[in-house]
Amino acid sequence: MVDKKVKQMEGKLIVSCQALPAEPLHSSFIMGRMARAAAEGGAQGIRANTPEDIEEIKRCVDLPVIGIWKKDFDDSKVYITPTMDEIDALVKVGVEIIALDATSALRPGGKTLDEFYREIREKHPQQLLMADCSTVEEAVHADQLGFDFIGTTLVGYTDQSRGDKIEAEDFQIIREILGKVSHPVVAEGNIDTPQKAKRVIELGCYCVVVGSIITRPQIITKKFATALDA
Repeated sequence: MVDKKVKQMEGKLIVSCQALPAEPLHSSFIMGRMARAAAEGGAQGIRANTPEDIEEIKRCVDLPVIGIWKKDFDDSKVYITPTMDEIDALVKVGVEIIALDATSALRPGGKTLDEFYREIREKHPQQLLMADCSTVEEAVHADQLGFDFIGTTLVGYTDQSRGDKIEAEDFQIIREILGKVSHPVVAEGNIDTPQKAKRVIELGCYCVVVGSIITRPQIITKKFATALDA
């Protein structure tokens, strides 16, 4: 059941406010202000990483949050909300939606997505869940499992999707996913212009998440510097 606060995301822009420890803007304080700037610009939701950042963001803006917690484990390639510890912590800070890796890769400890999904639903049956997928097949599987939202977050970032691009041939991957799933699709990944954001909504996506081109100044700067050096 999608509540009123999540409903406001429909057809709108969600801004990803994240900075990892090695990045210049890594700071919960800064991410809170980044979220405030995004809200002033018209964002209708925030995607954020770690309970600490999310708590600060929720103090700064009254917007629905897609929460994740990125953690690395030696025995798994999965790093977006990989275990129940991260799920529990995100539930505790009150995120409207929890996003997690929904690829075919095994979670830490050799756990499958199906096992992890059932475990989450048993413990937190009311929590809205978003599947971060990298292929059409993964999106279809996540839809069949019952994820509330299907995301294209990891297209091009996994071994099985290497070389794929979100915008290739007028968002072919997104259009194929839209035609095969019943749950709302969240467009995310390499959507770096207003025109692309508008297009995925026109195609039928529930909302669109934009990150680096808005919130990572080092990446934006590099585009300009590289162009001048060419």
